[in-house]
Amino acid sequence: MIEDADRLALIDSRIKQATETIELANFLAISGKYVIAVNHIYYGMYYALTALALKDGFETSKHGQLIGWFNREYIASQRLDSKFGKILRNAFQNRTKGDYDAFVDFPKSEVDFMLVEMVEFIQAIEKILNR
Repeated sequence: MIEDADRLALIDSRIKQATETIELANFLAISGKYVIAVNHIYYGMYYALTALALKDGFETSKHGQLIGWFNREYIASQRLDSKFGKILRNAFQNRTKGDYDAFVDFPKSEVDFMLVEMVEFIQAIEKILNR
């Protein structure tokens, strides 16, 4: 069990990771490293999501369990718009495709759109954390 002070520090750390990952994903996209940018787009959202889970006292090391928890607690309950569930699902699927499939390429326009969605997702999580 994580102590409250440690939990708050970890939440802050995860949000900082998420916002720094926005910068990194942007840099990678500008550099034409689209597959790696897509990986970081997902991980930026993942870091924000782990901060939210910590706030709510949910802990897991499994991405699928974390996404399932988010969908149950925030999407199905309508605490967040369903578009955020879709954004997360697409980011996870694209990251998986980029990491494990052969000869994957993402068009610049698609990566640029994913970057916008990433920022929107992280901002939505930050808004909940700051309530």
